[in-house]
Amino acid sequence: MSFRDTMTVGQKRAATAWMFLIVPVLFFVVVRFWPTFQSSWISLTEGPMMGPRDFVGLDNYVRMFGDPVFWKVFGNTFKYLAIGLPVSLTISFAVAYYLDRVRFMHGFIRALYFVPYLTTAVAMAWVWRWFYEPVPIGLFNQILSAMGLPQQPFLRSMTQSLPSVLAPAVWAGLGFQVIIFLAGLRAIPDTYYEAARIDGVGPWTILWEITLPLLKPTLLFLIVVSSIGFLRIFDQVYNMTVDGQGGPLNATRPLVLNIYNSAFVDYEMGYATAQTMVLFVVLLAITVVQLRLLRSE
Repeated sequence: MSFRDTMTVGQKRAATAWMFLIVPVLFFVVVRFWPTFQSSWISLTEGPMMGPRDFVGLDNYVRMFGDPVFWKVFGNTFKYLAIGLPVSLTISFAVAYYLDRVRFMHGFIRALYFVPYLTTAVAMAWVWRWFYEPVPIGLFNQILSAMGLPQQPFLRSMTQSLPSVLAPAVWAGLGFQVIIFLAGLRAIPDTYYEAARIDGVGPWTILWEITLPLLKPTLLFLIVVSSIGFLRIFDQVYNMTVDGQGGPLNATRPLVLNIYNSAFVDYEMGYATAQTMVLFVVLLAITVVQLRLLRSE
């Protein structure tokens, strides 16, 4: 009698499932988990990118938490999240809510909103950078001048540069959020709306009491995905600011760009990896909290 003959039906099913799962599990261990553990070790060392490294313990973390530039870019990263997330979700929901009522050329209009999501981030960033240029080059300042309004510095301003960089990031992700919101709206049964209309409920009450509560799973999913995207913003900042340094005076530099400069400009891989571990912990914490909220729904 073979070993398989001694197994119960449940054990055989579990063994068969693991036979199919072993390849993706190994893939995630090798490609996903192992680099994470390796990064945690590199953050405790110093040395050349290719060669032996010296163990320095928590020196990189002590240096990082005492660096005012780190706290500046750390704050910038959460500004991108705090501003970009509610603005993008509000706009995308409004677009999806009214687009769901459109029947004529619905698919074409939906495709138009999705096109920016497919556009190369580098090309998009350079087009928006051109928009922000002074007269006679910049489109936005040309419009302001035609209306008799003063020109704006946009990317050259300490206060306007971060929203200016964030605008194309919000615009690029709008199509994805609109499509997900449309899927959530289409998943709501029409019987809820029919019952509300029979009872004489107004459109605003239907929105707040039926549509939004039933969209909570969709909304939480978009919050998780969009939060990760805004915390990892890089392409727009690197391509829209002078020399890709997140200026002026680090006003737009996010943590990911700071990590890039530490690793590939200053060649301080240990210090860069220490910052990466901080970003990893922040992303993990935010994602776990939001997924628990999603599971509770």
